[in-house]
Amino acid sequence: MAASGTTALRFSVCVSITLTLVVRLVYANSEGDALYTLRRSLSDPDNVLQSWDPTLVNPCTWFHITCNQDNRVTRIGNIGSCIDWHTRFGCPWEACLLNDVSSLQWGRLVELTMLSVDLGNSNLSGHLVPDIGKLEHLQYLELYKNNIQGTIPSELGNLKSLISLDLYNNNISGIIPPSLGKLKSLVFLRLNDNQLTGPIPKELVGISSLKVVDVSNNNLCGTIPTSGPFERIPLSNFENNPGLEGPELLGLASYDTNCS
Repeated sequence: MAASGTTALRFSVCVSITLTLVVRLVYANSEGDALYTLRRSLSDPDNVLQSWDPTLVNPCTWFHITCNQDNRVTRIGNIGSCIDWHTRFGCPWEACLLNDVSSLQWGRLVELTMLSVDLGNSNLSGHLVPDIGKLEHLQYLELYKNNIQGTIPSELGNLKSLISLDLYNNNISGIIPPSLGKLKSLVFLRLNDNQLTGPIPKELVGISSLKVVDVSNNNLCGTIPTSGPFERIPLSNFENNPGLEGPELLGLASYDTNCS
């Protein structure tokens, strides 16, 4: 009876481990499919995405992709952002925002440098795809300083774990999706130097975690929010938007002023 019980226990453990691995592979496959769809939508003359091979089961083995211990994709791009200096290395917010890393110990700075990967300034062109919204554990989307065109998919509002959305210095057009207001973990929203139009979504006011918002050098219209996290955002982060009328004036200026 004891031997039979031991065998049953071993079988149960094996089944449990197998199911866990299968679940992880399913997640890896779905996230790999989403990432490969993104790769196909981008022109990559320098082959920085060459390792994004759909025949490999786990996208966590691809360059420029970071995963957690459960093999869920958490980052596309730069691992050396300010939020990492703050959360992983204890860098004060003020120093991080000023790019002052002198407070970091040299050994930790070396570690940070060794871990850094970046899809910014990678000579990528093309457009973003709605499939990115399937990466539900994604925390960092770093695609700045490329030549990405098209619009920001509203599906990015499904990225509930997103901390940093850096799409600045591209050629992105269309509106800022109101769905981004669902990103309650967002700290950095940098969309400056694009061709964005329309008003700044009111929904962004509800993101209490926001520390940095930069939408300068676009074609936005309406007024600049002044409540919630926008109380702390400098006006320079909204400049060079010809249709943007300045801060909200207690209802004296319409939210969508100058918006056709």
